[in-house]
Amino acid sequence: MALVKAFIVDDEFQSRNLLSKLLSGLAPDIQLIGQASSVDEAYISINDLHPDLVFLDVMLNEATGFDLLKKFDEISFEIIFTTAHNEYALKAFRSNAIDYLLKPIDPDELQAAIAKAKNRLQSKQFTSPEHLENLYQTINNPQNPGKKIAIPTSDGFILQPIEEIIYCQAIGNYTQFYLTNKRKLLSSYTLKQYDDMLEEFNFFRAHKSYLINLNHVQQYRKGEGGTVIMSDGMEVEVSRRNKESFVQLFKR
Repeated sequence: MALVKAFIVDDEFQSRNLLSKLLSGLAPDIQLIGQASSVDEAYISINDLHPDLVFLDVMLNEATGFDLLKKFDEISFEIIFTTAHNEYALKAFRSNAIDYLLKPIDPDELQAAIAKAKNRLQSKQFTSPEHLENLYQTINNPQNPGKKIAIPTSDGFILQPIEEIIYCQAIGNYTQFYLTNKRKLLSSYTLKQYDDMLEEFNFFRAHKSYLINLNHVQQYRKGEGGTVIMSDGMEVEVSRRNKESFVQLFKR
């Protein structure tokens, strides 16, 4: 593909300068066309310059990168967030399948993020306002009962309410989601990745191949490891090594 026009939004000069140097040395097909340190400056410049890719800091002085994005009626550029946020915020990015770079930026991670951004640019799969709003709510309201997770599909993402996920099954390097109303979704992410994303939302790794939503457990049958009956009638084996941890969850 042709040169990718990039723009950096960060309130710290040192961070902008470091990212600019990394792009110059590692990504010759990325053309840096501008930088900004504030929401208002960035909004004007992006409208004037029409970048393909925006590197956007989450925190911008008293504002945020989300304040900038909300100014646009339509997102017509790809976004890679940059952040020095805590681990919870990083999980929010992962669960929403939105690219981020943790400061200080690692060169290999930068190259990987750029490669994914190029693929999305070629398919014109720009991040939707709904997708960004879900990320914003996840970061700012960690106990939000309407929490959703972004599940990659062949033509984009599906924002799936977590409460509707009954269990997940590993199928090679893919993950099959079993949802309420007998629905299924296949994701290209591994079960381990979803284990990391969902552990704080009452999910339990019952077996190396199964991640279950404890809110959908209806019955437990004793055995070497035991078996749980899920709300859709599925019987999921609990591994012997995880049995004690599982039983203790229901003794609290």
